[in-house]
Amino acid sequence: MKVLFAGTPEIAVAPLNGLLEAGYDVVGVLTREDAPVGRKRKLTASPVAARAEELGLPVVKANRWSDDAAAAVSALGADIAAVVAYGAILPQSALDLLPQGWINLHFSSLPHWRGAAPVQRALMAGETEIFSNTFRIEAGLDSGPVFLEESTAVEADDTAGTVLDRLASTGGALLAQTFANIEAGETGTEQSGEPTHAAKMTLADGRIDFSDTVEHILAQVRGVTPEPGAWCEFKDARFKLGMVRASEVAPEGTPGSVRLLAKKVVVTCSNGCLELTQVQPAGKKMMNAADWARGAGVNAEADRLVLV
Repeated sequence: MKVLFAGTPEIAVAPLNGLLEAGYDVVGVLTREDAPVGRKRKLTASPVAARAEELGLPVVKANRWSDDAAAAVSALGADIAAVVAYGAILPQSALDLLPQGWINLHFSSLPHWRGAAPVQRALMAGETEIFSNTFRIEAGLDSGPVFLEESTAVEADDTAGTVLDRLASTGGALLAQTFANIEAGETGTEQSGEPTHAAKMTLADGRIDFSDTVEHILAQVRGVTPEPGAWCEFKDARFKLGMVRASEVAPEGTPGSVRLLAKKVVVTCSNGCLELTQVQPAGKKMMNAADWARGAGVNAEADRLVLV
């Protein structure tokens, strides 16, 4: 079975490697076009394109499906496609192009968390087990029949980034087994249950409201790390937060009140306190929270400084 691999970001590289390690004949890669990166906005190939070029695989670059993309993909002679975060909608004409169709590796337990940010939204909802599965792409949003599913437990220091890395590391094997099952005649299982939607993440998703509960804020920080990142405001500027953890310190003052206690920076929330471990004030690099607090004049007095 000849495979086309469609993917773009770093998270898709491990599944590509996994398919090759499983012995599948990957005949080419479909990825998004080079994009500006960094302060100098230098045009840079996607991580999947870069890996394909290292492997000597043909690369088709397209931000949207077109006649040119269709011709380039058709020329590769693939039987089936593996899709991992390609980042563009595939019309029916694309889905009909390959004899065995297009199989997506999706990071949720469908029909839950259909959409662009399933792991992030699941973590923000407080879920403690995160899934990935393979399904056949149809015209609807993540609505096709499911083939295989696996999961990972959320660990104490997990973020969306670490969970995605873990699921991606086994995603190639999940795709490989799915292709073997399809070759054996399996058609997948239709989804059942009420769908939930995982909307694309925005900067607003990362804004922390310290009048919320400790539990909800911890889940929110997990879900928005590393992107778009957790933040609040300090002195009318965006103030980024690294990982935070629950504190046993009793709350004092209004929500957002910051105190420095025994070299630990704690912030009052609605039902307790959070400890900040790293912060990034506007215009500076990420730093140790206690170092920032000492420089900002934080002490043990509640309401002296407040994050909003």
